[in-house]
Amino acid sequence: MNTDVLIIGAGLMGSSIALQLAMRGCKCAVIDKASPGRHASGANAGGLRLLNRDPAEIPLSLEAAKMWHEIESLVDSDCDSRFTGQLRVAENKSDMAKLEERASMVRAMGYQHEEIIGKKELYQLVPALAPHCVGGLLCRQDGYGRPYHAVTAFRRKAESLGVTFQSATEAYTIEQEGKDWKVKTSQGTFNSSIVVNCAGAWSGKIAGMLNESVPLTPKALMLMVTERLPHFVDPVMGAASRKLSFKQMQNGTLIIGGALVAKLDFKKEKTDLDWNQLAESAKTVLHFFPQLQEVRIVRAWAGIEAYMPDNLPVISASQKANNFYHAFGFSAHGFQLSPVIGRIMSQLILDGHSELPIEPFHINRF
Repeated sequence: MNTDVLIIGAGLMGSSIALQLAMRGCKCAVIDKASPGRHASGANAGGLRLLNRDPAEIPLSLEAAKMWHEIESLVDSDCDSRFTGQLRVAENKSDMAKLEERASMVRAMGYQHEEIIGKKELYQLVPALAPHCVGGLLCRQDGYGRPYHAVTAFRRKAESLGVTFQSATEAYTIEQEGKDWKVKTSQGTFNSSIVVNCAGAWSGKIAGMLNESVPLTPKALMLMVTERLPHFVDPVMGAASRKLSFKQMQNGTLIIGGALVAKLDFKKEKTDLDWNQLAESAKTVLHFFPQLQEVRIVRAWAGIEAYMPDNLPVISASQKANNFYHAFGFSAHGFQLSPVIGRIMSQLILDGHSELPIEPFHINRF
């Protein structure tokens, strides 16, 4: 098959990049060793988070937030997104000092999206919260979407513009012939002028085919979902000094996470849930919402993610070969960034530069 751009990885990043390139007239093909969104893109918590971003990511995250608030105009679906805000709760003066230091740093950078709130406003926002908390750090623009809805919407919109997606297509070898690329896969050979590596936890293997080694670590992040409950909380909930991340979805269920890592056999793509960690996570939720004591957990799972040592993604051209690009290593916080990554990569590929500052994400930092 011949194409202008071959994208390896059909998760949200690959689909978003294909969409933006197709909008600018490129012929794109997207291949995936499994199926679109099979791993990180389809198994995450769907967080749309500006709050507590690494400073290097804030400009990208702000632009992504704008795109999410108008996502239907891009992909013809709202991706079931809701913008209920996100909170990091302080339980004591020490927690408040930590949150105030963070808010001051963000303000010093010229941003206003993270704001300190006191106890009164905290309990106006979350009246069901246990009474011992003293305040919090709030981002009112934040919220959540549904990963499956988003992956499907981005893919379908890209397909409507002529992008082809091919599942069960694993890249075996990548060779440059002149200025073009030949990628041999389990489903035949692809010839392309440009290749983009956004293969998630397998991106290190793809980069290695160019002798461009990166210190990527695959990890399996765990999540739990409860039975449906009457509505009791709007914001996505976090805590200043505990591992807490949960939200109440539109159907009343709670999605509970908090950087909980399962045991992973990467070669076999097999995960074993760590029930002790999950039990501790459930206890943390009960610490803040003791009224949930009798609520049942109905399912738990883990999705394989790509982690970098500094928890920042790689967003750059290859340093080893021309017309080869990378977008991977989002370290379990890429969902919100996905629309803007598509725009950035399309600019990088077609214009040679991005409108947004991406120097901190260059592959040469390793």
